[in-house]
Amino acid sequence: MQDTTPDFTDTEQGLVARLLFQRYAKLVPLQLADSELRLDADSERLTLCPTLYWSERGAQFVVCKVAADRYRCQFFYSETEQYGTGSPEYHDLEKCVMTLLQVQSDHERQMANIASSANTHLRDDDYSGPVVI
Repeated sequence: MQDTTPDFTDTEQGLVARLLFQRYAKLVPLQLADSELRLDADSERLTLCPTLYWSERGAQFVVCKVAADRYRCQFFYSETEQYGTGSPEYHDLEKCVMTLLQVQSDHERQMANIASSANTHLRDDDYSGPVVI
């Protein structure tokens, strides 16, 4: 007999929608989906898990419900650019989503700083010539 993971409840979906509104100050459409996940690292068996998906600021986000009150999450920009939060699972949906949003925000800020630093030589006002050794 195969265990089935319960779908996201209306309350859980409402919680995520509220957190996204707090983060982005606008309504962000949530989509219900299913993801095939390997829940046991020692098994090749894939399990169909209910998933919440949204996209914002060029990033895609997924929160997968792997059991009642157990969640996994990640955000990604492409198939080769995928990021997690450093925690394999959460027992609290709010903490899961808040951590996911914070890690993505930190990543976005870090990438903006890298891009800004890489373009520093293009700004005339801060350019003081090459370093003379």
